[in-house]
Amino acid sequence: MPRTRGGSGGARALPAGSITVLHIDDDPNDTELLKAAARRANIDCVLRNVEDGEQAIAYLSGAGEFANRSHYSMPSLILLDLKMPRATGLEVLKWIRANRNLEAIPVVILSGSELQDDIQQAYEIGANSYLIKPLGFEALVSMVRNIETVWLSQASRPRA
Repeated sequence: MPRTRGGSGGARALPAGSITVLHIDDDPNDTELLKAAARRANIDCVLRNVEDGEQAIAYLSGAGEFANRSHYSMPSLILLDLKMPRATGLEVLKWIRANRNLEAIPVVILSGSELQDDIQQAYEIGANSYLIKPLGFEALVSMVRNIETVWLSQASRPRA
């Protein structure tokens, strides 16, 4: 069974060597679908979700409720939606790329927007990839498997 957990709640420490994925998205339906797709794809990671840009910055800064890094470890990958309250995905991406401590973390935009301006801006700011949220659960499972292959399999390899 995969070690996939969501939400920012819970008081248990993460298992040693766990890969954490931070999902930044304000839509609880998208979060639940992503969790279900990760389970179906048997992805071995801890999936954390924050609902807006302010929470994302707090998580990545280790501020407030996210101060305990044994519970809220730094992510190996960030999945970022563009359209959110309090701070847009592009604003969060700018903040991430301006923070030297976070520059090595890949950021994959996972958005419903197919606008060329959004895609171009995301890449200009420093997104590693831009994926359109697929229609249909099986397409989402396939996307999650591809994300794991491209972005997470490298994170699970021992460093030389």
